[in-house]
Amino acid sequence: MISLQPSKGHLLVAEPSIIGDVSFNRSVVLLADHSEQGSIGFIMNKPLEYLLSDLVPEIESDFKIYNGGPVEQDNLYFIHKIPDLIPNSVEISGGIYWGGDFTVVSQLISENRITPQEIRFFLGYSGWGSQQLNQELEANSWVIVENDYQKNIFGKSYDTFWKEKMIELGGEYMLWSNAPENPTYN
Repeated sequence: MISLQPSKGHLLVAEPSIIGDVSFNRSVVLLADHSEQGSIGFIMNKPLEYLLSDLVPEIESDFKIYNGGPVEQDNLYFIHKIPDLIPNSVEISGGIYWGGDFTVVSQLISENRITPQEIRFFLGYSGWGSQQLNQELEANSWVIVENDYQKNIFGKSYDTFWKEKMIELGGEYMLWSNAPENPTYN
């Protein structure tokens, strides 16, 4: 049963039932947009083995790149909490913003005026067509939770984020918090 309706700024926590899904197994997705046309989000806990300087060589930076999701993985996206420094940002909610002027971002990074606790970069995004997310919710693929961290979500440890959400959900989810990523390895 769906207790919370999807909305910008909410988190989608992957149900243990989607084990084996390459993109979404044990993922926590921040919903950046949700409307009748569809939904867009970014996986917050799947770092890739790339740094920003690997993808944009003119930017000397060791900012991690995260797998945002399976859609448009050849494009770089970013969310941040510094709209006063990055023009043309769009607020998601709770002090988290999406996009903005990348030329300004590049300049701010080269001047060491942005830290990894203020911005996060993604290859690709998670996208759902009209009613697709609702169908996945009805199929118990996701649990919707409030983003209690608000803009401090960047400080969450990516390697324990999903497990922490399972423990917070309690009940049968606590059992899954200590299960191996692939139960067939047990």
